[in-house]
Amino acid sequence: MIKIYGSPLSSAGRCYWMLEELGLPYEQVPLNMREKQHKSEEYLKINPNGKVPAIIDGEYVLWESMAITNYLAKKHNSPMAAQNAEEEGQMLQWSFWALVDLQKPAVDWLIQAMFVPAEHRNQNIISDAQNILPRYLQVLEKGLSGKTYLVGNRFTVADINVASVIGILHALKFDLSSYPNIIKWSQTCHSRPASQKVQAMRSNPH
Repeated sequence: MIKIYGSPLSSAGRCYWMLEELGLPYEQVPLNMREKQHKSEEYLKINPNGKVPAIIDGEYVLWESMAITNYLAKKHNSPMAAQNAEEEGQMLQWSFWALVDLQKPAVDWLIQAMFVPAEHRNQNIISDAQNILPRYLQVLEKGLSGKTYLVGNRFTVADINVASVIGILHALKFDLSSYPNIIKWSQTCHSRPASQKVQAMRSNPH
């Protein structure tokens, strides 16, 4: 059985989503971040970065959430995996873009809004995120033009990876009304039973 380290509330959430899509049994290994369990000597042997998520699949250890989603889809011959080199290129393109460009300002804003006490919040960080996000969202809006999904006219690992980042904007109550393609696509992705199950896990982490 696959062991997954990290809460569904963290970036591990997209890995749980993939596991649920695939219907795979898994064991959730909670790490108490306040007690720095993710920096423990034992966990650093699994993920030397001291971050979540990580998985152990038999003898195979893997960290980085978007690598994990791609690995799981490919290993289990899922239609969510790339069917050819061109699809793989597009899936990696959207996944890397979401991680490097879209997620950073979203997470910067999230940390300030939800984890930093109001009196210590850095409004400049929030303003910078709010200013830069529309530029990236226009890229995604255009990329979804005339499409139901990002790659190959079907739900794939690219949709999980990118939609999970858009989920951060939903949590921030970001106004997406200028991006009808993103709204429709995000609703399609997040209404899937596997996504709904992970959202329920986030609401009831215990």
